[in-house]
Amino acid sequence: MEDVLTNNGIDFSLTDEQKAIQEVARSFTQNEIAPVALHFDETQDFPHDIFRKLGELGFLGIMVPTELDGSGMGYMEYALIVEEIAKGCPSIALGVAAHNGLCTGHILRFGSEELKQKYIPALAKGEVLGAWGLTEPGAGSDAGGTQTTAVLDGDHYILNGSKNFITHGNVGSTAVIMAMTNREAGSRGISAFVVDKSMEGFYATKKENKLGMRSSDTASLVLDNVRVPKGNLIGNEGDGFIQALQILDGGRISIAALSLGLGEAALAHSVKYTQERNQFGKPLSAMQGIQFKLAKMSTEIEASRALIYKAAWMRDCGMPMALEASHAKLFASEMCVRAAEEAVQIHGGYGYTKDYPVEKLYRDAKLLTIGEGTSEIQKIVIARNILAD
Repeated sequence: MEDVLTNNGIDFSLTDEQKAIQEVARSFTQNEIAPVALHFDETQDFPHDIFRKLGELGFLGIMVPTELDGSGMGYMEYALIVEEIAKGCPSIALGVAAHNGLCTGHILRFGSEELKQKYIPALAKGEVLGAWGLTEPGAGSDAGGTQTTAVLDGDHYILNGSKNFITHGNVGSTAVIMAMTNREAGSRGISAFVVDKSMEGFYATKKENKLGMRSSDTASLVLDNVRVPKGNLIGNEGDGFIQALQILDGGRISIAALSLGLGEAALAHSVKYTQERNQFGKPLSAMQGIQFKLAKMSTEIEASRALIYKAAWMRDCGMPMALEASHAKLFASEMCVRAAEEAVQIHGGYGYTKDYPVEKLYRDAKLLTIGEGTSEIQKIVIARNILAD
């Protein structure tokens, strides 16, 4: 990777501190994650010990201020860490992204000081894992179709409903849950609450048996007359949907960074294989058809990097970046699907076996065009921004 990227005269050079953080993430991934990635994919077990170590490194409180026991970093560091971890296991990188950007990020950005003090330190240290509940069986891209309700009852809200496809649904103890407080207001009637597993009636049910990202815990959550203290409302009633959109903007940067790491891994494995594999008396890497595949993969990876780093830089500068985040997420997620598919093709029959890591990359890649807003949703966001000019 080049240390310097420029866009419209903006310097995206990594600082010495960012390079050091990148190297820590890279070393940890190579030594602790990559060797066991296939094991956790096969067993679908959640890698609790790895997440404990990630917490000790400060990688579960990346953007949390140090006064709340976090690492006090920014979105550029966040992107770098997720990218490096994804090279070893996209599934584990997905958990890191969801924990930091969704649950922890939502409370940190919009929660009251009391909520931050109560929940953020444990999340930042990895003592508990966070979940984020927006999606429901009948409300995916259409969040306005949310059926989960929250009814004020004295000093508590009573929450009823269910959420599905929730990362850390089983292993997470703290969750941000979106629920309707005013049905007549549509999406403007959605509010956000901090709910934790100590509250009676809040529990996980079905664990999903997924195509890829198999060590990432994905489950459904049920809220059965859960009494949530009034103080656990995040912001004001009706703010939840607007908050969620802003959280998703940042989340799209992390999913794009995850896609970048996956694409880089697909390219690296392909380069290695083509240099070692001989056909027709010469290495595959000497064949122009293979070279063209590698060249296209490399070009799309670097284009993704430029989009991602620009969006992360803008977020760190406090600039509006919904358009840039969607650009990055759309391009990078679709890039990594293409890269993973080409990697399998380059490996031939071997690429279709679990003896080579590209098979897992191929399965893991597809989720990235779906989660945190599908490719179609990204196109809607981009088009609306273009047409608003």
